[in-house]
Amino acid sequence: MKRRMFLTAASAPPLLAQAGPAGARPVGAQAFDGLGSKLRITAVKVFGVSISRESDRPYVFVKLETNEGLAGWGEATLEGKAGAVMACVEDFREFLIGADPMQVEHHWQSMYVHSFYRAGPVMGSAISGIDQALWDLRGKALGVPVHQVLGGALDSRGVRGYYHARAATRAELEKLRETAVRDGVSCFKTGIPGYYEWIDSHAKVKRAVAHLTMIREALGPDIDIAVDFHAKTSPAVASVLVRELEPLHLLFIEEPCPPENVEAMRRIARRTTTPIATGERLVAHYGVREIIERGVADILQTDINHTGGITALWKIGAMAELGGLSLAPHACEGPIGGIATLHVDSALPNFLVQEICGGVEPGPAEKIWEEWLGFPAMRMVAGRFPLPQKPGLGFELPDEALKRYPFNGTRPMARVFHSDGSVAAW
Repeated sequence: MKRRMFLTAASAPPLLAQAGPAGARPVGAQAFDGLGSKLRITAVKVFGVSISRESDRPYVFVKLETNEGLAGWGEATLEGKAGAVMACVEDFREFLIGADPMQVEHHWQSMYVHSFYRAGPVMGSAISGIDQALWDLRGKALGVPVHQVLGGALDSRGVRGYYHARAATRAELEKLRETAVRDGVSCFKTGIPGYYEWIDSHAKVKRAVAHLTMIREALGPDIDIAVDFHAKTSPAVASVLVRELEPLHLLFIEEPCPPENVEAMRRIARRTTTPIATGERLVAHYGVREIIERGVADILQTDINHTGGITALWKIGAMAELGGLSLAPHACEGPIGGIATLHVDSALPNFLVQEICGGVEPGPAEKIWEEWLGFPAMRMVAGRFPLPQKPGLGFELPDEALKRYPFNGTRPMARVFHSDGSVAAW
C-alpha cells in the first residue's frame, strides 16, 4: 500500500464517524448504544457572574440540563481569563449535546485528547467546570452524594480546613487566635510580605522572617501555620528563607518558586525540613507527574476549577498517594468548585487540609453564596467543612439567582513591578 493511501485509510474511521442527524449526538456516541443510561444532555449553559466590578475572578458557572429534568452544575472560574474560559466551554458544546452524562471518564478523555493541543489553564478550567457538572448529574441520577460515588467519606466530622489569617498587628493576631480557639479552627495560612529580586538584600529577608515570627508567636504553638511564597522568590532567595523559617515549625511553605521550574524547586526542598507544597497552577494529572516521580514536593495543591475537575483531582490524589504525598487543594474562586472539592477531599486517604480564601468572619462574597445556595457554603464548623449530604454535589441553583450579578467582563490579575520598572512576580 502506498504511503498516502495508508495514511488516508488510517485516518478514515474518526473522520467519517457520524452520530445520526447533525448535532443530535456527539461523534462516536453510537459505540455506547446498549450501554449506560437513557439520560441525555440537552443543553449546555455557561454563566459569567460578577459580584464585584473590581474582581479579577468573576465566576464562570456551567450548567448541564438533561431530558429527565436533572441539572448538573460545575465551576470553571479562572482568574484573569473569564471570557476566554466561557468561550472554551462553548467550544465543547458539540462534545456534550445528546451525550450520556454518566460516562464521565469518556467525556473527560474526549475533551482533553481530541483537543490535540494539551490543556493549559483556559482549557483545563473549561473541562473542570463541565466535569464537575457531569459528576453532579451522576450523583443526582444515582440519588447519592458524589463522595459516596467516590467510595465514601473517611471522617464523619467533615473536612479539615483553614482560613486566611487576615490580621496585620500582633493585637489583631492575638484576637484571631482567641476566635480560632473558640471556633475550633486549627490552621491558618498567610503570605510572605513584599516582593523579591533575583538576589535580594539581607535586610529584606530579615524583615520577612521577623514578620512571620511575630505571626507564629501571636497565634501560639498549637495552631498550624502555612506560608504562601506565591512564587515571588527566586530559588536563591527561597533557599535562604526556607532555612531561616525552620524554627517556626510551619505546616508547609507554598510555591517557593514557580511550579514549572521543577529542578529549582527540588533544590529548595533539599535545603529544608519544612514540607513544600505546590500545584495550584498545574493542569491535569499529567501536570504533576514529574513532581511526584522526582520527589520535588510533599503536598500537592491542584485546584479543582483548573486542573480538570473531580476526575483529574481524584487521579492526582491516587498518584500522590503512591508517591507518599498529601493533598491540600487550592480553592480561591467561587462556591461550586469549593463544594466539589470537599467531596474529593473526604474520600482521599492522603488528604491533608482544605483551603478557602476567606477569613474567620464571612465576607460579602460568602453571604451571596448563602443567598444563592440556601446554606453557608464553605464555612467551617468546629474547624471542619461539613460534608454535603444531598444527591450530587448537594445543592440546586436557580438560574434566576445569578441574574442579579450580570457578567461585567474579564479583569486582569494584579500587575506589580520592582522599583526599576521590571516585572515582579506576586
